[in-house]
Amino acid sequence: MSEEKLLTVREVSILLNVSEKEVMDLAQAGVIPAYKVGGVFLRFKKDQIHDYQKSAHPSLTKTSLHKPTSLQDKISDFFYFYDFYILSGLLILLLLAVIFQG
Repeated sequence: MSEEKLLTVREVSILLNVSEKEVMDLAQAGVIPAYKVGGVFLRFKKDQIHDYQKSAHPSLTKTSLHKPTSLQDKISDFFYFYDFYILSGLLILLLLAVIFQG
């Protein structure tokens, strides 16, 4: 029995040529069927994504499916997904500065 490999948010965003945040928003709205693995990680079935891509949701035109991702979108996605780590790192640096000065 071969198991079907589920796609990640990043893989779906590449397939649909939209940002990762848009993929998560589409999944949350129920437009794209999504599955939670371990109760946390979103995964998608490849054939369901291809079906969605063929039917092209009315809010997404053919041109928006093929538009290149801008630098601003990439930076926005970076801070959206890594904000916890950035803030944690800054807090650790601040605490280290206080410890070594005090």
